[in-house]
Amino acid sequence: MMKFFFLMIFMIPLCFMKNMFWLVQMMLFIMMFFFMNLSINMCNNFNISYMFSCDIMSFGLILLSIWICCLMIMASENLLKINFYINFFLFNIIMLLIMLFMTFSVMNMFMFYLFFEGSLIPTLMLIIGWGYQPERIQAGMYLLFYTLFVSLPLLMGIFFVFNYMNGIMMYFLKFLNLNMYLLYFCMLLAFLVKMPMYLTHLWLPKAHVEAPVSGSMILAGIMLKLGGYGLLRVMIFLQEINMKMNYIWIIISLIGGFYISLNCFCQVDIKSLIAYSSVAHMSIVIGGIMTMNYWGYYGSYILMIGHGLCSSGMFCLANINYERLHSRSLMINKGMMNFMPSMSLWWFLLLSSNMAAPPSLNLMGEISLINSLMSWSYLSMIMLMLISFFSAGYSLYLYSYIQHGKNYMGLYSFYTGVSREYLLLLLHWFPLNILVLKIDYVMLWF
Repeated sequence: MMKFFFLMIFMIPLCFMKNMFWLVQMMLFIMMFFFMNLSINMCNNFNISYMFSCDIMSFGLILLSIWICCLMIMASENLLKINFYINFFLFNIIMLLIMLFMTFSVMNMFMFYLFFEGSLIPTLMLIIGWGYQPERIQAGMYLLFYTLFVSLPLLMGIFFVFNYMNGIMMYFLKFLNLNMYLLYFCMLLAFLVKMPMYLTHLWLPKAHVEAPVSGSMILAGIMLKLGGYGLLRVMIFLQEINMKMNYIWIIISLIGGFYISLNCFCQVDIKSLIAYSSVAHMSIVIGGIMTMNYWGYYGSYILMIGHGLCSSGMFCLANINYERLHSRSLMINKGMMNFMPSMSLWWFLLLSSNMAAPPSLNLMGEISLINSLMSWSYLSMIMLMLISFFSAGYSLYLYSYIQHGKNYMGLYSFYTGVSREYLLLLLHWFPLNILVLKIDYVMLWF
């Protein structure tokens, strides 16, 4: 794992050289293919060293991180055109990738905490530095304080576990079973806010609406997955108390997911609608993890990967429209089928994946999660039914509202999609629908 860390460190000087924008992206692509070809040990951790190791869960999420960071650079060509601090922008992305890579691959719980919180800083820089409206400062504060408020209890919890066991290597924690209420809430809340769970989700739509396209991509693609990854790691040594307490989170998530799905129909901002749909999807993921069974675990993992690709692609599409019309309002983004018929296909493909149509990873993940929640309690069927139905509802609502209708007459100039944008969308959609063929990897591990 250290070789990839050094590869990223040595890419930092490249960021500050002239005309290296696309070279940095190419280097990240090369790193992605190197990482993809690691020999995977299916059942256990592989590439183990004193500090790092990797199992299938880390492997998939690191791969997703590198992939999304490549595509972030590709989506941000506008910054290159106007030469808006692109060197610092590239440096920021590399630093963010280093933080994410370390978060997913370290074994020490304290180091995990350090990088988990450290990844907040480059994201904040992205939102405040390259965002559009003056409200981005407020959005940054929301992001910071929501996350930091619950992260101190997590740190205290980690110290307590260290004191209790004289070690906090994740691999050894699975032999523990701590039945302590306060510890349970300390360990879980930080990850639930990061996910975000309903009731602590308010920072997410704000951050998404104010962030530049790269910020939205990394927030939707990776940041929400940090919470899920943390939960999957922490659940292992809190099994007994989890059995007593987890119904709380499942109930909040299911009712919240339904309420947020309804909320999506009230949005007039495209980005805001996509951000709220992320919250609805993550609520099912939380429910699946909390059921503590086989289906829930791997379903949540698959849906996290699928949602990362799908949501990121949808933010790219929203940005493509924004670059043309300089507005994200549904009222102005109408009749796009007349202007960009090819882009209309991409809207359809990514929104159909968003509502879990085959053959996307989202479908596989949602089937597993529905299975797990149904085995936990038959009553969850009602909410799951409503969430799935409304998920299709707001996806179709967004599609039909943007693509059809009479176009806005205030437009005075327009240009259709360029090949870079079509490639960007293909690189989101292709892995999302092809990875279904290798679903056995996940099944075997869990």
